[in-house]
Amino acid sequence: MPWYSYIAGRQDSGNPNNYTYVGSTPPSCPSNKLYLCAIQAQDNLGAPDLTNINLFIEIANAINNRVESTNVKLRPTP
Repeated sequence: MPWYSYIAGRQDSGNPNNYTYVGSTPPSCPSNKLYLCAIQAQDNLGAPDLTNINLFIEIANAINNRVESTNVKLRPTP
């Protein structure tokens, strides 16, 4: 599954337009894991398919608990 980098400063992690495709390797996300950095999701015409409720739960849990998961990477700045 491909990885998508979350565009810094955006406010809506549920909007596929707020991500940039980066390929099959996750991007480098610096320490101090506080904010969304990247997600791994199914591709939908070059954007992440954000229709999977389990992925939304995984994103929310990672952000709320400040802990990365299999499909969610975090970074120190919004």
